[in-house]
Amino acid sequence: MDEVTGEIVAAVASEAGISDDDALPDILMQVEGDISQVSTDGAYDKRHCYDALAARGAKAVIPPRRDAKIWQHGNCAGAPWERDETLRAIRHKGRRRKQDSGYHRRSLAETTFFRCKTLFGPTLHARTFPQQATELFIKVAALNRMTHLGMPDSYSLAA
Repeated sequence: MDEVTGEIVAAVASEAGISDDDALPDILMQVEGDISQVSTDGAYDKRHCYDALAARGAKAVIPPRRDAKIWQHGNCAGAPWERDETLRAIRHKGRRRKQDSGYHRRSLAETTFFRCKTLFGPTLHARTFPQQATELFIKVAALNRMTHLGMPDSYSLAA
């Protein structure tokens, strides 16, 4: 999801045995041009995800899992992983450090998919996987079209 436009720029339909992190390379291949940042949830906190994002030149904003271990300790050669620095800060300051790192920005994508489920329903109606994938992509295209037509403006009201 493009944070600026609100448009869904990549979608992957996968069968039950495929995890989120396994689908990341397919998602990245769909995005044309440069990717400045990718904000995901902790399911993507795996080395191959960081490597795939680095190969595209994208900043990985992935919250470490609660049981996360430091990958490269200070006495190792090479530049430290940003993830490891974040883990050290979390250990020092607590989990609130996540807000400083921008992990909360992924909620924009969560909101986009909530809109999709609200408009089109939480389930797919097709019975076979190829038709389910087609249904998903049609819903994404329709939501993108609605987004291009205009998003509602929100205003704070004084009490």
